[in-house]
This record gives sequence, C-alpha cells and structure tokens, in this order.
Amino acid sequence: MVERASPVVSDPVAVTGSGCCVLAAGEADTLDVSRLLKSRKMRKFMGKQDQLAVAAAGGALEARGLRPEELRGRTGIYLTVGYIPFERADIEAMARHSVDGAAFSMQRFSTDGIDQVNPLLTFRCLPNMPAFHVSLNFGIQGPYFVTYPGAGQFYLALERAVNALAAREIDYALVGAVADQNNFLVEFDRARKRGAARAACDAGAMILLERAAEAPAGRPRLDLGEFELRYRPHDPWSGALAHDERFDPAAAEEADLGAASLPAVLHAALANGAANVAHRLATADGIEAASRWRLA
Repeated sequence: MVERASPVVSDPVAVTGSGCCVLAAGEADTLDVSRLLKSRKMRKFMGKQDQLAVAAAGGALEARGLRPEELRGRTGIYLTVGYIPFERADIEAMARHSVDGAAFSMQRFSTDGIDQVNPLLTFRCLPNMPAFHVSLNFGIQGPYFVTYPGAGQFYLALERAVNALAAREIDYALVGAVADQNNFLVEFDRARKRGAARAACDAGAMILLERAAEAPAGRPRLDLGEFELRYRPHDPWSGALAHDERFDPAAAEEADLGAASLPAVLHAALANGAANVAHRLATADGIEAASRWRLA
C-alpha cells in the first residue's frame, strides 16, 4: 500500500456553499444555463458537461453569496471530469468515411472521416472545457486543476484544493465533478467494463471550500474532519479491483452519478441540514479514500 501525503488538516476547511444539477436520461434538453453566461452566444460552444459545471458552480457561488470581485485571483477551480462523451450518429458518420474497403484507413480518417462532424464538437468533448466555462463566466482567475474520470480522482482534486487553502494560495476553492453519462460512448463503456447495476444520470456538483476559521458565522456549513487517500499498486492485466463506494448515512440517491457522487451528497447534506456525512471509496484503478464531514 502506498500512502499519499494527506492535506494539512491543522488548518480546517469548510463547505460554505454548494450546487448540484442531476439529469435523468432524456432530460438534457431541459438544461438551460443562459442566465449564468456572460454572453449567450457562448452556449453554442458548450456541451452537456460544460452546462452541468456552470449550473453547479453558479449554485455554489449563489449559496455562499460571493460577489465577482471577491473571486478573481483568490479562487481556484478543482474539477473532475467524467468519461469523454460522444454520440452514436457522430461516431458512425466518421466510421463510414474512414474505411478503405473493409479496413480502417488513416488517410481517409484524416480527410473524409474527420470532416463528417461539426468542428465545434471538439470543444464540447474536451475534459478541460468545463473548467474554462466556469472560469470565464464567473471571472475566476486563480489556479485550476482538472483530473479525469472518476470518484477516485475527485479525491485528488479535493486534496489539491485543501492544500492550496492551507498554504493560503487561495481564499476559496470550487471543487466539483461533472459526468455526462447518457451518451453512446459512455454507455457502451459502462456496459463493456463495469456493467450497469444502477441507472446512470448526467450530473454536475460543486462545493465551495474555504478556511473554517474565516467562514461567516451563523450560516450552515460542513467541516472536513478526516481525510484519507492512498493507492493500492496492482496489475490491471491480472484482474480488475472491485469498485466499492459507501456513505454513512446511506445516500438516498440510487442512481450512479459517477465522479459527482460525493459532492452531490455533500450538497444534499448542506441543503437539508440533516446529517453528518462519512464516505469510503475503493476504485477499480487502485485508489482508496475516505472522508468525514461534520455539520456545523
């Protein structure tokens, strides 16, 4: 077992705002973040995961009541982006124009095949674009960290944020995850690799972290009390490790929210003011993590 350096807990951090947006299959068209955009024209560049990130970030900042001038260079973005989305019609169009006879042709792919999709599609699939749209629309100019693609990597983003707050590099950290899961490519991967024991939802969830000592008094918050992060070396070719995620109390959400699972549950706990949250996670890629959050 390889233990990673844990965040500095001597300078406690607290969740003082949160936002969450969850879409069931077929609900993508109901998502409209136009009111949060500096320019409505930017929406044509935004994929589903970009809109989920902006909706969740907007909710977290509004819940905390921060003004744009309070963010800027003193706020960081720490984001986990789920598996890259792609729709079947786009993939099939590329595939039909990328073969020579019955074999794949790199020459045809690089000319005819790639021309079958709208050039704007690449902007909607890139993992760093959700962070870009959050930064642009809320005027956040501090450090950022983007990782990929699951709940284990969310803990890496959380670790970066907590350490940056402890080092006083920033005053606020938007920490979150987005997962565009109801599309052909991700659905195919889930069925092939991990099965589909639970229905998957598209989800975006963000928490706003700040140093607990500087959090406003008289407002509900969640203090991060315990944090563990370690890696289990393994040979992926000899068999995958089991994925196991548990909440105490058990999360009411039965759907699979991918990388957004923990921030979504923290959002619900903060919004309802009902319970503390304990979370334990072991992933198929060897990450083992745990955290405990206390309602203050």
